[in-house]
Amino acid sequence: MKNKRLIISWILLIGWMLLIFFMSNQPADISTKQSDLVIKLFSAIGIDLNTHFGEFASFAVRKAAHFTEYFILYCFSIAVCKYYVDIKKARIYCLFIVLGYAISDEIHQYFIPGREMAIRDVAIDFSGGVLGFIVNWIIYKIKFNSKDNSNQREKVVS
Repeated sequence: MKNKRLIISWILLIGWMLLIFFMSNQPADISTKQSDLVIKLFSAIGIDLNTHFGEFASFAVRKAAHFTEYFILYCFSIAVCKYYVDIKKARIYCLFIVLGYAISDEIHQYFIPGREMAIRDVAIDFSGGVLGFIVNWIIYKIKFNSKDNSNQREKVVS
């Protein structure tokens, strides 16, 4: 069962990295059309991003996508790393994985027509990873505090 979970975790991680690479490999005009599609989808459900953000809407959608992509990358990375090292080390290693992949992604974009390499995007990507770190840390705190509390209750009842 453990091996099956590890294999699935690896597949998800590698698949997600390939998806990020594929999305970054698209020229700027295609990337902009995708952002515009997201804006239209929000409009269809009654949320007009252009009203809230104006011309900034497309930029905001793209940067939110960066943040979310790397939040998910952190989550898939931690799912793999926790099998190899203790959770505290895994969290730190996964931050380095996110940072390294964000840097390599920006270098990759430098070679794509109409795209550019931006330190700002590395910071946004890494911020998504940092949120993943925080969420993971909180989940483990809650999980282990509840286990400690249930163990203490069992001792009192015994």
